[in-house]
Amino acid sequence: MTSGSTERQATARGRAGTREACEPASWGRHEPTAPHRYRDAVTDTSPARPGAGLGLAQGTAMTVGAVLGTGVLSLPALAAQIAGPASLLAWLALVVLSIPLAATFAGLGARHPDGGGVATYARLAFGPKASAVVGWLFYFGVPIGAPPAAGFAGAYVADLLGGGRVTQTVVVVVLIGAVVTMNWFGIKVSGRLQLLIAGGLAALLALATAVSLPHARLANLTPFVTHGWAAVGTAASLLVWAFAGWEAVASLSAEYSDPRRQIPRVTAIALAIIGVLYLGVSFAVVAVLGTHPSAAPLSDLLELGFGPAARPLTALIAVLLSFGAMNAYMASVARLGAALGRDGALPSWFGRTHGGEPRNSLAVVTALSLLVVAILTIVGLPIETGVLFVTAAFSLVYVVATAAAVKLLPRGTTVWFGALLSVAGTAVLTLLGGWHLVPTVIVATLAVAYVSRRR
Repeated sequence: MTSGSTERQATARGRAGTREACEPASWGRHEPTAPHRYRDAVTDTSPARPGAGLGLAQGTAMTVGAVLGTGVLSLPALAAQIAGPASLLAWLALVVLSIPLAATFAGLGARHPDGGGVATYARLAFGPKASAVVGWLFYFGVPIGAPPAAGFAGAYVADLLGGGRVTQTVVVVVLIGAVVTMNWFGIKVSGRLQLLIAGGLAALLALATAVSLPHARLANLTPFVTHGWAAVGTAASLLVWAFAGWEAVASLSAEYSDPRRQIPRVTAIALAIIGVLYLGVSFAVVAVLGTHPSAAPLSDLLELGFGPAARPLTALIAVLLSFGAMNAYMASVARLGAALGRDGALPSWFGRTHGGEPRNSLAVVTALSLLVVAILTIVGLPIETGVLFVTAAFSLVYVVATAAAVKLLPRGTTVWFGALLSVAGTAVLTLLGGWHLVPTVIVATLAVAYVSRRR
């Protein structure tokens, strides 16, 4: 009797130790976890965690910064050139699609807060190989997407100061360095700065729309479908870049003090802000500038209200947009890399932390981002070269994550039906990626091979 009791106590202690080793706070422990044990570890009742780094305001700022990224700088003009005034339908469709998509990630984050984010959801639903595929696509996609994200701002600064490609490249490197420095010191520091940036951005973009609308002409909206309905689909595929970001903030879910209460509120507020700003700016670009705006439509909109003095203001908006998006993505991907190292989808070195921060993972992303900048500079390719490859990879991430939500969320609930809609919508967007999906397939294959060999 005594021996059996002792064995049961030892077993209980062992199980408790397994759960503790799998908790997001224990990134410094490196043992790969079995799927069923991992399920026990991250299926969370979301108790309040007063020491966590993100509150409601900072979480909203992080979400707005991640989604309201650099796409607003030039994508309204590019979409108008592709589909004419009908590009507004592509914007509207993606805003509508964002509602169930955002609700899906909010539901997952509230129920399963973990630094692994989308990789965690894939593991819980489909196992370690699916988790590795999603994790690798996101983790190695961010270094390819970081230079274009900073490059949009660099183009505006170069337009203001001159210097062309050299100025743009310098701005890219400086922005990457600044974002990494902020995240090196932790989520509380970067979250506070993000709050200031998000507030300033919302005000500036609303101002650009307001001062330009008096110059709108209905003639610019006709004929509405100038390049055929297929062009609207092409524009929508391009605009995925502008709406990517919900998957990034998923990896920050463990940073909230009370995920179950805060994440849905953060998502609703951020979605309202993003939808209003995107639709306002895109309508102003088409109605005011027509279907052939310049590559810097925000500059043109602000100049209508303030004259040439608006150009420095536009460059400031560009820099803030880039910094905000990159800050949120760097914070997210550093935690994702640490979680992948914890779970065996990457070498255990990635899972080690310093002062509670996943600096090893952050250092790798930084090095890869700068390597991409160097390669593009040496070869002479545009900084924006990787945009469509990244959107194709992130589209597949969305498909797997939303499919995981269908399996993990309570069946028959509103958020579950939203997940079903999200799967269908993201699958269509993924197919629109065409041949740009080839690198995505290669990375996915390598991820499966790595996990299979390690196991």
